Amino acid sequence: MTASAWTEDRIDRLRTLWIAGRSAARIARELDHGITRSAVLGKVYRLGLSAGRPPPPKAVVPRVARRRDRRPLTTAVLRAASTSLPDHGLATILSVRRCECRWPYGDPKVEGFSLCGRPVARGAFCGAHAAVAYRSERQTPESLETLAGLR
Repeated sequence: MTASAWTEDRIDRLRTLWIAGRSAARIARELDHGITRSAVLGKVYRLGLSAGRPPPPKAVVPRVARRRDRRPLTTAVLRAASTSLPDHGLATILSVRRCECRWPYGDPKVEGFSLCGRPVARGAFCGAHAAVAYRSERQTPESLETLAGLR
């Protein structure tokens, strides 16, 4: 019969380290002598220690700056926004980053398809594209024609 690797001293040390918030891998390294991460997790489960452990702190994710001015977008603002739009994208589907505009240029099935790639101002779009994409007021046919550049 083989002796167990879990002596009373190791079990006490496991309890102390686990309650202190150490990871199973780190506890295994500190206990040494053939104790693996899986062995630590199994012993934690059998001892019922996981129920009393507080959850790990959540990672803080920086928030994207939001538009503070909540007034409805007028046709003048939309016209000004549409004149500042480039005629092609700066990023591809593989190169666009998390805080870059995802406004599509062209057909995704055709070569040369790109995304805007400018810094995000609201949602997933830059300021100019957000002005087109997010409209809070009910649109009239005249304002939609102006938006489309038909007027």
